[in-house]
Amino acid sequence: MKLSVVIPVYNSEKTIRPLVETLQSALSEVSFEIVMVNDGSRDGSERVCRQLAEIYSNVRFISLRRNYGEFNAVMCGLNWAYGDYCVMIDDDFQNPPEEILKLIKVAESGDNDVVYTYYSKKEHSVGRNLGSKLVNWLTSYLLNKPKDLYLSSFKLIRQEVVQEITKYKGPYPYIDGLIFRITRNIGTVQVTHLKREEGISNYTWQKLISLFLNILFCYSSLPIRIFLPIGLGLFLFGFVLLFYLTVQWVIGPDPKGWQVVTATLISIGGIQCTLLSVLGEYIGKSFMAQSGQPQYVIKYNSAEVV
Repeated sequence: MKLSVVIPVYNSEKTIRPLVETLQSALSEVSFEIVMVNDGSRDGSERVCRQLAEIYSNVRFISLRRNYGEFNAVMCGLNWAYGDYCVMIDDDFQNPPEEILKLIKVAESGDNDVVYTYYSKKEHSVGRNLGSKLVNWLTSYLLNKPKDLYLSSFKLIRQEVVQEITKYKGPYPYIDGLIFRITRNIGTVQVTHLKREEGISNYTWQKLISLFLNILFCYSSLPIRIFLPIGLGLFLFGFVLLFYLTVQWVIGPDPKGWQVVTATLISIGGIQCTLLSVLGEYIGKSFMAQSGQPQYVIKYNSAEVV
């Protein structure tokens, strides 16, 4: 099978049917399947998805017992996607299905493991655009992502990379974070972005904060490592103050008691922060080892070629 289209579905009763119907016509030249994952929708999305799965033989439908979040739904879909390429597309119809062919073309022409999309103009709200910029800025530093790469939800992933991504079984998946653990062979393509025609965006600041904390604490040891420069800085500052006060005590006049106490506390605080940083490195390494990060990923092994 050439392509798997994974669609996380949430409260899209009015858009999921025309989306699937458009996919059927837009991708008629390739062999493809559609994997819909209902993420605990509160409207009639599940009923519509069940009907679509009965109508089309290339449509698979999975329904989750409750709302787990977009990334969890996508991970579920990837576990049931068998195409050579897997494309994730939102259920709100803001990404035209016809644009999927562009992603396939870029993946094949450049032998890219992942193809991200970007837009000349985004038809999101001001709040969502601001949130996207914040997340992209954060991932540039925490994931060592190229600053000019936009991490869009509309992307293509080669099946070999999907197999590695789905090895992660933790409760807080972040697809882009997992991608950058596995590969840096990434392409981009510009696509059209349309205005939302039905309903309101499910994007909220609560979800943005949750994503921010997920990236910060599950995919990076930076918060722990911040302690080291802070601790060393405080220790050196306190040491300099104590040295100055000692000289003052020798040559006069005697330093005041609060000055000595302050310098001592700063030095002790610096030592504590430094020790916390060292301890945190051990904890962080243990955490990353248990978080599913691969030791290495084999792209080609001649011993396995028949």
